[in-house]
Amino acid sequence: MKTGSRLAIYHPPGRIGLKSNPFGKDVANLQLYQALARHGGYGRIDLLSNLPVADADVAADLFPEGRAPCQVAGGSILSTEAAAEGGVLFRGQPDLDALAWIRRKATGDRGYSLVGLIHTLAPPAMRQIIAGALTSPVQAWDAVICTSPAVRDALSNMFDGWGDFLGERFGGDLRPRPQLPVIPLGVPAQEIREKADRPGARARVRSDLGIEADEALVVWVGRMSFFEKAFPQPMFRAVEEAGRLTGKRMHFALAGWFPGGEADRARYEQAAAAYAPSVQVDFQDGNDPEVVADLWAAGDIFLSLVDNIQETFGITPLEAMAAGLPVVASDWDGYRFTVRHGSEGFLIPTLGGPPGALGEALAARHAIGLDSYQTFVGAVAQHTAVHVGKAAEAIAELTRNPDLRRRMGAAGRARARETFDWPVVVRQLTGLFEELAALRAATPGGASSHRLHPLRGDPFADFAGFASHDLGLERRLRLRPGAGPDDLVRAAAVDLDGAFRMWRAPTEDAAALVGRLAETGDASVRDLLLGFPVERRRAVQMSLVWLAKIGVVDWLPPQA
Repeated sequence: MKTGSRLAIYHPPGRIGLKSNPFGKDVANLQLYQALARHGGYGRIDLLSNLPVADADVAADLFPEGRAPCQVAGGSILSTEAAAEGGVLFRGQPDLDALAWIRRKATGDRGYSLVGLIHTLAPPAMRQIIAGALTSPVQAWDAVICTSPAVRDALSNMFDGWGDFLGERFGGDLRPRPQLPVIPLGVPAQEIREKADRPGARARVRSDLGIEADEALVVWVGRMSFFEKAFPQPMFRAVEEAGRLTGKRMHFALAGWFPGGEADRARYEQAAAAYAPSVQVDFQDGNDPEVVADLWAAGDIFLSLVDNIQETFGITPLEAMAAGLPVVASDWDGYRFTVRHGSEGFLIPTLGGPPGALGEALAARHAIGLDSYQTFVGAVAQHTAVHVGKAAEAIAELTRNPDLRRRMGAAGRARARETFDWPVVVRQLTGLFEELAALRAATPGGASSHRLHPLRGDPFADFAGFASHDLGLERRLRLRPGAGPDDLVRAAAVDLDGAFRMWRAPTEDAAALVGRLAETGDASVRDLLLGFPVERRRAVQMSLVWLAKIGVVDWLPPQA
């Protein structure tokens, strides 16, 4: 198998199916892994994880529609063969720190490239994790994918600031840092288009909601979280004002789920009654794909006035574009990368809060645990404004002008197909993998003096001074008086003796060790290990320590 025909993906939980109330990053990663498997041209996909996963389950997750067109397999992240053979280890998160140390130990830094993906930059804990790339053996042939120029600029600024601090603190030259390519997430454009192009569904849903032919249905799709997604009051008010501007009754359907349950639903209903009293507001189950598909078919305008630093890209505007809906969105980070003002829709001006003491206090309170992340990010969003008047004007213009809706909807479909369809995005990803491989091959360098993470090394080495003796190869061992095979029978019946058994050899090997010592009287650790195949010797050595622990083996020389 040639290099590049095999791809290793790291997904810690193993199974990649969606649970109820999924986050956008989970939906995006599932579709991304499936797209890489379908459109990447790979002969084999290895899904590496922290938990055992059967090959059949990997195939079912990656190819739910049926037979897999390539070989698939599950595996452990501690096994680096797949990454080394394919040349890249990809994961749907930006944490490369631990993976870089695993690579160094197994293959050296040049063994393969690591590629991560940014879903959010807002959580300080996540920023700390990403910053680990500057204090770990992450290299210039590794990459953290940024889904928009805004994300790339923010991440570059963060690395600059952190690098400056490290230089000020410790001196020395700036170490390598990962590439920051801009590659967007994608959508299954044709699949969404087919769901939207169902006249029967459009007529049925609009009839159920009581929407007349000349009335517009405004749609929101996404998690209904005021603290992590968007405060809804500006959207309610903008739709209400659009109704006054057009003289038409407005309809606003929000499909999603409430992280705070009924308490959050009550908050949204209260805000809708206060800010959109004349608008028919409907809350729909966004966990039901049929409900979402029906709204793509029935809707006229997609509205998303996101105000939260948690958001970095935004999949739902792309889905709306693929469905043929014009988009009214806040002029905000990734949204301004995907939606072009005046072409696929309208971008609504936003206003950030003033930098200074209050923002610094928000960050400090969260840093020491006085405020949760939700409180921190929600407070920032509450003091970020989206221009209600401009949003109302955009909705009104689209409401009164069906031709404009059709033109913008057609432009959105073309952009979704040409720029954000999964095969297009996958070509950018595979191109990145090839560029990193070329950079890795062309960059000179030698071996590092630190094979293991200095803070997360071998505990038997890091704490060797705690014990009075060590199990070196020349240490001589013997059975304690009266010890023998019966001790192993007893140990098999004691739960505590069976704890952590995966780190040592099976009982049969322990019995062989006892038998050998019974024959020889005593033997060195080296001689005992030579009686086993090379690949089993480390586990056998651990069994020797365990046998000493339960009082079968003595490691001290006999008294004169």
